[in-house]
Amino acid sequence: MLMQPRNPTPIKRRTSLHEPGRWSGRSPPRHDGGVTLPSRAGRRTNLALLVVLPAAFATGWLAFGTGTLWPARVVTAVHAALGIAIVLLVPWKRLIMRRGIARPRERRGLVVKACGIALAVLVLVSLVAGIAHAYAGPHELFGLTEMQIHVGAAVAAVPFFAVHLVTRRQRVRATDLSRRNALRLGVLAGAGALGYAALEGIAAAARLPGHRRRATGSYQAGTDDPAAMPQVIWLFDEVPTIDAAGYALTVRAAGGTRRIGYAQLAAGTDEVRAVLDCTGGWYAAQTWRGVRLDRLLGGVPDGGVLVVTSATGYQRRFPAGEAPALWLATHVAGQPLDPGHGAPARLVAPGRRGFWWVKWVDTVAVEDGPSWWQPPFPLQ
Repeated sequence: MLMQPRNPTPIKRRTSLHEPGRWSGRSPPRHDGGVTLPSRAGRRTNLALLVVLPAAFATGWLAFGTGTLWPARVVTAVHAALGIAIVLLVPWKRLIMRRGIARPRERRGLVVKACGIALAVLVLVSLVAGIAHAYAGPHELFGLTEMQIHVGAAVAAVPFFAVHLVTRRQRVRATDLSRRNALRLGVLAGAGALGYAALEGIAAAARLPGHRRRATGSYQAGTDDPAAMPQVIWLFDEVPTIDAAGYALTVRAAGGTRRIGYAQLAAGTDEVRAVLDCTGGWYAAQTWRGVRLDRLLGGVPDGGVLVVTSATGYQRRFPAGEAPALWLATHVAGQPLDPGHGAPARLVAPGRRGFWWVKWVDTVAVEDGPSWWQPPFPLQ
């Protein structure tokens, strides 16, 4: 009778990677809430968004500051391509979000999930509003333009993005910086560029309103018709009440300080044809009349910076050498400016976006210091 050993050694059996129930890839899938997504695919999606979202935000603000056509065309195209790239990542990110929401709930986890959902919603709103403005033309919703919704949602998303980065931190791995991942990111950017080119082609073929927009993304409103030109203000400014009869411009330059009345300014004959391109999404080409700043200052300053200040306290700084390319206008299209458009006098800065065109100018001064020593976009 054969005796069996009391503790037999188990026989190891090789299991096929393709056996049912086993994952044949290099990283196992996660099964949460019925959602299956390879972990590496989720990581790559998150890393791609970590690059693309800040790049889209940065180019959006850069587009705000670009007034000349060719730079504006390049920046706007890059911004649009990045937006399309984000859209292409939405299906993957949707699976990641479903997986995250399905995890066990904790008090801290609920806050993190709420911030993540808020971020996703705001990014989606910004994308939809941006595409609608670009191709459907200017419209308003609840008193806000599509451009205002696009920008407002993007700005509101920033703190949620920061919270998401802190609470969902991922360590950088050597493979994250590999040539293969760089190639993947390049393919994504290329797909975004192709998507943008396709949308532009469709807009041109279908003659959508977006086909008529300027390189900056703005639509024509009130060209050679000041009454039809929108009256807008920057952030928290209000239209001041200024009596032209008692108005006097303060000019401070090397020769001292002097005051110039409205009648003397209004007699100026310097004209310029320039496009006022507002960051609100509209533009108007007008003929402006007034006094060129180099004439106002008695010549081009040898150095320093030109500081143009509004009666509201709004202020912009320019290189002193740009004085011959700046005008203080009192008239537009042969008519005196109205208060909403900057009366008694406003700055005309060709090639710059509308927020550089200071309205209700109170003071023009030559000061020491660099012209760049100011916020890129006014905060007052």
